[in-house]
Amino acid sequence: MFKRILMMTAALTLMTTPVMAQSISAARISQDVKVLSSDAYEGRGITTPAEQKTIDYLAKGFAAAGFQPGGDNGGWTQAVHLRQFIVSDSKLAFNLPDGKTFDLHQGQEITVNTRGALSDVSFDKAPLVFIGYGVTAPERGWDDFKGLDVKGKILVELINDPDFVEPQLMTFNGKAMTYYGRWTYKYEEAARRGAAGVLIIHDADAASYGWDTVRNSNNGSKFDIVRPDPSTASPKLESWISHETAEALFKAAGQDLAALRVKARAKDFQPVELTVSLSGSYKVAATEITTHNVLARLPGTTHPDETILYTGHWDHLGICAPEAKDKICNGAVDNGTGIATLLEIARAFGQPSSSAAIGQKSAKKPERSIVMVAFTAEESGLLGSEYYASNPVYPLSKTVAGINMDALNVNGATRDIIVEGVGQSSLDELVSLYASEQHRVVVPEPRPESGGFFRSDHFPLVKRGVPMLVASSGDDMIKGGKAAGEAFSKDYTEKRYHQPADEWSAKWDLSGLVEDATLYYRIGSALANSAIWPVWRDTSEFKGARDSSAADRK
Repeated sequence: MFKRILMMTAALTLMTTPVMAQSISAARISQDVKVLSSDAYEGRGITTPAEQKTIDYLAKGFAAAGFQPGGDNGGWTQAVHLRQFIVSDSKLAFNLPDGKTFDLHQGQEITVNTRGALSDVSFDKAPLVFIGYGVTAPERGWDDFKGLDVKGKILVELINDPDFVEPQLMTFNGKAMTYYGRWTYKYEEAARRGAAGVLIIHDADAASYGWDTVRNSNNGSKFDIVRPDPSTASPKLESWISHETAEALFKAAGQDLAALRVKARAKDFQPVELTVSLSGSYKVAATEITTHNVLARLPGTTHPDETILYTGHWDHLGICAPEAKDKICNGAVDNGTGIATLLEIARAFGQPSSSAAIGQKSAKKPERSIVMVAFTAEESGLLGSEYYASNPVYPLSKTVAGINMDALNVNGATRDIIVEGVGQSSLDELVSLYASEQHRVVVPEPRPESGGFFRSDHFPLVKRGVPMLVASSGDDMIKGGKAAGEAFSKDYTEKRYHQPADEWSAKWDLSGLVEDATLYYRIGSALANSAIWPVWRDTSEFKGARDSSAADRK
């Protein structure tokens, strides 16, 4: 029933708002990217002089677009308080049943990190429990813990979720990873249950990356938002162990890891308490820093308390290669394109001449409020968005939906558009509707098992139940087809992504980006001028979070 109402409402919007010449300007977007990714901004590193320069540029742009300051105390920013954790001198070992020990070296057999301890950590024969995938999913009738008290214990877990090996089971979502498969979920669930730590067993296929990636990603400091008690969100030990280490561990405990992997794919799996424990210690240094989200708001005329979000991160890696000739990671595509498009969509909503040219029936302001959020610290782990989701300036229960933009298309128009997490919410219908107007088709992400839906700034909001859209141009290029699109993606990933070569170019073809931006505007406008509340599918792991605040939307 909801789907029919949604489609009818959106179709009515189309019929009553004639499509006119596009007003989303490739030239303005290009100019904004050129400025924000210039060497003068030094790669937009957080807590550097470039941060204030970026804030000033965005504030001026949003004000010119007709938006008001949307942050703290009537200003343009929200202060984001982060905590940095540095682990050193790790000396951990397994205590084996025969009285011997198995030493665990950082980056070799194990990675050792924490976001749940403010001081040095030690373990004295902490018990180990194999907990399967570590999943509690009431909506799927799944519970790996079976009532076991795991307080103070170390959980040994498999990466991904139970359907990965046998997608035909469809117990979760087949080949497509659910949030239960992400390592972030596994740490969070362990903390909720009071576990002392987690050892995730590495599997290159299930994780979608090799051990080198795990080691390199866990070799430096970690960040989190400042929490009164960080142990409520993260255990004292957040770690991975190599596949070879896991096999040795289970063999020493008299267990068959291969057989337990099979058992873990069934609902009747029972936790296995291992005859091996963990002892040792590591030092933890925790310090606090402050950075800023940038917020701009256009108040709704009829329902100003109901909010449509447009989001993207302003930060990048800063001076990333200090010894190199070109030492700045400028972040032109990632995410200068997204931030420039935030500014351009703001102009479409706030300036009558722009909105009228892309399908807005008249120059009237939207009935619901439009809020633009340029998040900080995405490159540090989605922390600007995590902070906003934990400390929302506008109530999440009255946030209708949002659209996140990150690393947009600079290679030309496409015949398709990729929706990450397709099938999660009713936003899919709006995407299909407005994409068809552009003679484009919606396609799912090419590798859903890698969990791309859980790796961008929209996700902290998703976890709290806010329906969020993440879409991008597909690979089927108007000029050159899929071969050209795949070649562009490969070239960017290998030669520019998170490298100094990610720079603005006058040779970019922004026709595809303009189509995407128009699509995002049309979806936001349809939501902002209707009574539609997008919903999660019954099978979504995020439906419960949204349902818990249903009374606020009556």
